[in-house]
Amino acid sequence: MAAVSFRQVSKVFEDGTRALVDFSLDVNDGEFAVFVGPSGCGKTTALRVLAGLEEPTEGEVIIGDQVVNGWTPQRRNVAMVFQNYALYPHMTVRANLEFPLRMAKMAREEMRRRVARAADVLDLAGLLERRPAELSGGQRQRVAMGRAIVRDPRVFLMDEPLSNLDARLRTQIRADIAALQRRFGTTTIYVTHDQVEAMTLGDRVVVMNAGLVQQVDAPRRLYERPANTFVAGFVGSPGMNLFRTRLVSSTEGLSVHLGDIRFPLPPEILAERPQLAAHAGGQVLAGLRPEAFSRADEGAWRIDVGVEALEALGHETLVYFRPAWPVENPLAARLPGRPGMEKEGQLALGIDPSSFYFFELDGSAIY
Repeated sequence: MAAVSFRQVSKVFEDGTRALVDFSLDVNDGEFAVFVGPSGCGKTTALRVLAGLEEPTEGEVIIGDQVVNGWTPQRRNVAMVFQNYALYPHMTVRANLEFPLRMAKMAREEMRRRVARAADVLDLAGLLERRPAELSGGQRQRVAMGRAIVRDPRVFLMDEPLSNLDARLRTQIRADIAALQRRFGTTTIYVTHDQVEAMTLGDRVVVMNAGLVQQVDAPRRLYERPANTFVAGFVGSPGMNLFRTRLVSSTEGLSVHLGDIRFPLPPEILAERPQLAAHAGGQVLAGLRPEAFSRADEGAWRIDVGVEALEALGHETLVYFRPAWPVENPLAARLPGRPGMEKEGQLALGIDPSSFYFFELDGSAIY
């Protein structure tokens, strides 16, 4: 096992594409870190640079206490699990598991011991004489993971390993991966575009966009204290509703303008976010997560909205609506059960005033 560090790593490809920009990160020994972000954000490039499949244009990559720039992938002693499994179709499961150990010229007895242990851990013991074509998608993924486990690497690298599986298998294998990481305690870096995987697997999550790190934090902190509007909109399903508003100071304290309605902010928000006072009289970006809304009759924090679409999910319903104030896109509310409304029409919603987030117009959070 080993800690991993990126020190101001940049990667520019021959066509001028900047995949990583001043990328700095420390992953602790034994930690499960998840890189998440949209396609093209640089997360896979960071993984490939760490594995030695790409060389950084600038900066240093450190495994343990050694700078590994220029080292071959074999010398780095990391194991990578790919999206497409990368199994040899003409080999049995046993031969696929043995292959990296044969290449390392490992003694046969040790090789058999490691393969038996991996097969036992991954429930592959009864499949060792089959070929990949005879396996299900989930079984092939377990073989790919087993081939990484037998190497006993310092670092596990996983590049979207579940994206080819159906939803049920993804849930099952995700739980298997989490259990394996806890059992072996090996430093693991996992790349995904799926925020559910990121939030459920990672000790810490690295949110990336356009080659830049947006925020590194525990999953709950990412959700509760996003560093900027990108993280706020990316984390959560649907993401946070964001819109422009104005903060107004009065004898009642600080209020937020929502169209023609002025709502006073609760004292706890002002106590937690003292910098808001400096924005009185100016425009800010306000954020409300979908669960900040509820069905309402009358009340101080009640708004009337026009419903544009519904997504009935059984235990809850997502309501997409336009409020009375200007917004670029419809907002989303998450309501329990089936509200019993038409796809279009008027609806009264309550707002939890303690659920407001505020951001500068450049996107940085105001705390």
